[in-house]
Amino acid sequence: MAKDPKSPNRVVADNRKARFNYEIIDTYEAGIALTGTEVKSLRQGKATIGDAHAGPSGAEFYLFNAYIPEYLQANRFNHETKRPRRLLLHKHQINKLIGATQREGFTVIPLKIYFNERGRAKVELGLGRGKKLHDKREAEKERTWNREKSRLMRDKG
Repeated sequence: MAKDPKSPNRVVADNRKARFNYEIIDTYEAGIALTGTEVKSLRQGKATIGDAHAGPSGAEFYLFNAYIPEYLQANRFNHETKRPRRLLLHKHQINKLIGATQREGFTVIPLKIYFNERGRAKVELGLGRGKKLHDKREAEKERTWNREKSRLMRDKG
């Protein structure tokens, strides 16, 4: 069943490889400072955050390398597709994320972009550490075994 486009928490872009490549320790919800054409383009559901990352720039946090395509009906008032976008977080959250990225070697990865109940564009950020190759293989093995186990249980009755 397809999700209703007017339903709350409608996911626009999802970073499916993030949980495979990173061990996510903590998650945060942040607003994004967008222009009007970016919001309209997001509502069409064509954004990509597979290559995106978040990081500090001065005393603020930005979303880098997120692709939001141009809105076709906007002609000369369009936006830049991969510009840095400011993330709206509380000061203590920004300080915690900056400390974790600089001191402890964590990475801030956008997990998904969605619209909340009030129609505001939000980003779910994950604070994580990169997985090693053997960890990825172990996760793949476990996923395959769980899939096989559920198949056996379903066939058995």
